[in-house]
Amino acid sequence: MSDNTKSNTPPSLRTDTFGCVRCGLTVTTFSPDGERRDHCPSCLYSRHVVDQAAGGPSDCGARMAPISIAVPRDGRWAVIHRCVRCHELTSSPVCVDDNQLVLMRTAVRPLAQPPFPLEAFGDL
Repeated sequence: MSDNTKSNTPPSLRTDTFGCVRCGLTVTTFSPDGERRDHCPSCLYSRHVVDQAAGGPSDCGARMAPISIAVPRDGRWAVIHRCVRCHELTSSPVCVDDNQLVLMRTAVRPLAQPPFPLEAFGDL
């Protein structure tokens, strides 16, 4: 990742980029509203670069797959990622230019593919 930013540079002029680990898209590290991003706005995949768990595998660099959407008390959506190598979970805020179709597909996946047969509700 290149570092061409200064603290007083407006977000629209920042040029930090990274390549998506899944789809190869060149992604700017700042979304249009100036928020820092760590995932691809197209496919929502990320790279495991910060170890959150104390004593866990350190920064394994593997792909972080989007597995769910969380809505904390503040109401801002967050993408939940799971590392494909060490299985650590992380979250990152949804950015304004993230692919809305992929976000919704990720959000409703638990309803579309429940971990139990839906016919079980008929017996209740």
